[in-house]
Amino acid sequence: MDPDFTAASISTRVRSGELAPIDAVDDALARISAADPRLGAFVTVRTEQARAEATAVAGRSDLASLPLAGVPIAVKDNVPVAGHRLGNGSKASPTEPASADHPVVARLRAAGAVVVGLTAVPELCVWGATDTADAVTRNPWNPGVTSGGSSGGSAVAVASGMVPVAHGADGMGSIRIPSAACGVFGIKPGRGVVPAELGVDSWFGMSENGPMATTVADAALMLSVMADRPDLAAIAEPGTLRIAVSVRSPLPMVRVDPHWRAAAERAGAALGGLGHHIATATLPYPSNPLPLLARWTAGTAADAAGLDEALLQRRTRGHVAAGKVMRRWVTPGQVDRIERVLRGFFADHDVVITPTLAAPPIVAHRWSDRSWPANLVANVRYAPFPSLWNIAGWPAASVPLGIHPGTGTPVGVQIAAPPGGEGRILSVAAQLESVLPWQRVAAV
Repeated sequence: MDPDFTAASISTRVRSGELAPIDAVDDALARISAADPRLGAFVTVRTEQARAEATAVAGRSDLASLPLAGVPIAVKDNVPVAGHRLGNGSKASPTEPASADHPVVARLRAAGAVVVGLTAVPELCVWGATDTADAVTRNPWNPGVTSGGSSGGSAVAVASGMVPVAHGADGMGSIRIPSAACGVFGIKPGRGVVPAELGVDSWFGMSENGPMATTVADAALMLSVMADRPDLAAIAEPGTLRIAVSVRSPLPMVRVDPHWRAAAERAGAALGGLGHHIATATLPYPSNPLPLLARWTAGTAADAAGLDEALLQRRTRGHVAAGKVMRRWVTPGQVDRIERVLRGFFADHDVVITPTLAAPPIVAHRWSDRSWPANLVANVRYAPFPSLWNIAGWPAASVPLGIHPGTGTPVGVQIAAPPGGEGRILSVAAQLESVLPWQRVAAV
């Protein structure tokens, strides 16, 4: 991949006058035109609007100070982008265009970024595989398997080199699952770091907006803008940390693929070689899955309220029906209990590393034609690790770490930390990137 096709490089060159924003945007649009027909990352490509907005960026009086000057970005189709319908992967969504940008989109644009398109999501962002009514979003490393979900389109747009960075949103692992599946770096910030405002109530506070990128530095830069915290762009040395490595499955009925387990162990060994204190540990996963399942289903039911349920996919109708029943079991005390247990664990550890997924990505096909139980089982079997950090509201990221020999798709590790640990996660991820570098994009 062109080493200059990173957000950091593009913005530096635009600020210096070496690169015109229109040229950066035209480059991205050409990449999208070449790759997207095979992969299905985008539901909307804003060709003329993006070119006009790039020209406007070039004329800004503050161009020389914009952190994302001229950077082409993709936005997940689950937040408002002014002038476009918020599709959320569903034929049931309202058809009128949004009148204003989501706060995160507004911050990215204010920082000089140019939105080149909106990316595909599964219906209402519920699932860990991305297919819309019109297309299946395919993994650029192996088109026979899924890109993950629900930020599957954004992951593909970055992993195939169509854009250097993309917006994602994560309610049950929806940044980290596709990041792991497609071999990019993605981070879900902790609760309150970035404006959420996803659906009715962000699935009872489980959902967050975050960046997806080919490099840790690009993700840190984008996160600093999304959070309105310039300090997050500067990745510091982490010092000597107490790092736990936990490879046990969160669910007793789910087996962890040995290559995903080995990735976490390899990450721990590499970080130990840098001087960190590494310990094998067992994360205290909740034994009762009901609080998580209740929030996942009831949050979807709240988002579906007011929509014509006859237009929803069969699997989504099942999820909504379950949510209407399970809403009664959502209580704040459930999160308090989980946090107390986790804080006890982190009294002895600064960060924890786990596999991001339990298995390679599932097959890419129209999961929307399958039943709710079939989707539920498939998702749980391959992606049980990320959701703990959603219900707790703590930060977590996925870091690429090698290739699975069976599928030819990336493997990755998850790094999580207590609230306020975004900078620490970024610093550890950057160390892994340095000693165990990954191929930044798939050959498509």
